Amino acid sequence: MTIITTIDDLQCLAKRRVPRMFYDYADAGSWTESTYRANSADFASIKFRQRVAVNLANRTLASTMVGQAVSMPVALAPTGLTGMQHADGEILAARAAERFGVPFTLSTMSICSIEDVAAHTSKPFWFQLYVMKDRDFIERLIERARAAGCSALVLTLDLQVLGQRHKDIRNGLSAPPKPTRSTIINLMTKPRWCLGMLGTRRHGFGNIVGHAKSVSDMSSLSAWTTQQFDPSLSWDDVEWIKKRWGGTLIIKGIMDPDDARLAADSGADALIVSNHGGRQLDGAQSSIAALGPIVEAVGKRIEVHMDGGVRSGQDVLRAVAMGARGVYIGRPFLYGLGAMGEAGVTKCLDIIRNELDLTMAFCGLRDIQDVDRRILLDQER
Repeated sequence: MTIITTIDDLQCLAKRRVPRMFYDYADAGSWTESTYRANSADFASIKFRQRVAVNLANRTLASTMVGQAVSMPVALAPTGLTGMQHADGEILAARAAERFGVPFTLSTMSICSIEDVAAHTSKPFWFQLYVMKDRDFIERLIERARAAGCSALVLTLDLQVLGQRHKDIRNGLSAPPKPTRSTIINLMTKPRWCLGMLGTRRHGFGNIVGHAKSVSDMSSLSAWTTQQFDPSLSWDDVEWIKKRWGGTLIIKGIMDPDDARLAADSGADALIVSNHGGRQLDGAQSSIAALGPIVEAVGKRIEVHMDGGVRSGQDVLRAVAMGARGVYIGRPFLYGLGAMGEAGVTKCLDIIRNELDLTMAFCGLRDIQDVDRRILLDQER
């Protein structure tokens, strides 16, 4: 029996159980993957101040993100192809997040559709939107999110063009996987995954197939997506989307203080400091390195969140100390999902919560709301 105590343990188990092309899709960056690696590595240089002989009874991690009560300042990030890490993956992850009391964000490029997730959950979730050239489709997608009761729209701005991810090209990434010789051989070593996929009808991109014009199956989807990412996306489009959505808007993909100011000017409720998990511009700085200057520039005007490289509750605490109101985890919950399904996502959140709680206590605090740069060494205050 495998004893799971860390996110690394879940990652090792996921690597054994998930087909290579989908494990690599989650666990990879663009080009040389330098930014992907920096996202995690840069957290390690941020050191804590340990305090002692402080009353640590009755600790709490409860907070809010864009006005929504959360059990800890953590959300599940939008991740494409989640339903290929485990059958019905988006539904399972959303249910685990709901029970845990943290937000789940459904990706436009999910396997389970907005309606699928809404039918299997009892509380509102968030929806992440990519802007496509087909604005009629985008309008309908926004309406579907509203009809499903989504409580926030997360608008991603850093995918106007697609960063090259060498592993995806080498693996011939597709959903469902194409029956090539190497793919079939690899699938034969993943019986749990195969049995799960045989038990579900959800194998394609549920938000797109049957909803976008001329996309009726997986073969037509590939050509559509290649043509649809919009390099002309601008802040005028953000205003257009904000008006059509009319609810809580979070802008994702901010890495520069100037863009952060534009995000604050747009009237969005929050921004996410994010380099897309190191999957877009290789050679960009890590998200945690970008966080401080952005908080300084706009933290009094707009709620600042961050994602990228978070692998522990300690990383969450570091980000909160540096001004993040909320911290998103993507790969950690995907590892949990691939390793153990819904129970694995819950295990991931348990690990994060325990590490966050204990580290906060070692720093001499009882309430996450009191965390700031004072708990860190060698940081400007």
